[in-house]
Amino acid sequence: MAVVKLLQLANGTATFAELRASVSGDAIRKALAAGSIQRIAKGVYALPPAKDPVAAARAQGGVVSHVSAAVLHGLDVLAAPTTAQVTVPRGQHRRASTLACDLYWADDVPALDDRTTKLRTVLDCARTLPFADGLCVADSALRKGAIQRDQLITAAATLAGPGSARVRQVAAAADSRAESPLESVLRAVLLDAGIDGFVPQWVVQDKTFSARIDLAHPRLKLALEADSFAHHGSRSALTRDCRRHANLTIRGWRLIRFSWEDVMLDPGWVVDVVSKARQPPDHQSTRAVTPVRLTRGAAAGV
Repeated sequence: MAVVKLLQLANGTATFAELRASVSGDAIRKALAAGSIQRIAKGVYALPPAKDPVAAARAQGGVVSHVSAAVLHGLDVLAAPTTAQVTVPRGQHRRASTLACDLYWADDVPALDDRTTKLRTVLDCARTLPFADGLCVADSALRKGAIQRDQLITAAATLAGPGSARVRQVAAAADSRAESPLESVLRAVLLDAGIDGFVPQWVVQDKTFSARIDLAHPRLKLALEADSFAHHGSRSALTRDCRRHANLTIRGWRLIRFSWEDVMLDPGWVVDVVSKARQPPDHQSTRAVTPVRLTRGAAAGV
């Protein structure tokens, strides 16, 4: 899964060296053997072409659902499914077909044309996906105006059965202000660890400065940024980021920046860093050091 996500971040293709900077060679070989990725040239890998989920749904007499439906609705997902996801009426048997699909059964399948409705799609994703993945879809749906938050909260409250508690967790945490999947995952990582108080896209502004912070804890003046190389990989971006960091610092903010690899591949470390940053400083470890006055000869190394 990490290899697939790396390729998604790289717009679908990457070299072996680029992948090896974040994952092991064994992980790459396993993804290749599983068909999750494909080799398109020597040392170059890509995501396999997506199968047509609509055709698979029609072959089963159902509708496109879950993450496949989220993709069709234009919602952000962390990992596009390599197999079509389809929901059919409960009691209906799987039909013989050359088109592979992950099949789900449900008593009620509210659909829009050949896919589940946007609200049902968000609920299905929240029910069956890990919290971070479901929150990414829900945040995206709210941000793009596909659904309203009160709709999501109301619908989540009526659900029962496996996964319903996670749906309510996603609904409670979903926020239209989240601007990227990586930011949604960072927030989910913190919430899963019981760390709250962080607000998406918080604005710090005065007469001479204005900046938006991916996740901010206003009371602690603690700012978290979820950075991808695509948006911070040029000299001009570096200059802008340095100036922004300095301006936030002189206004009393502490800024911690996390890379895509930090958030996606080492969330435990992210939680540890933020947990420590939220604690009051250890005065014993920050005692002032008495400066040593050097003579001219000592300063010159004589």
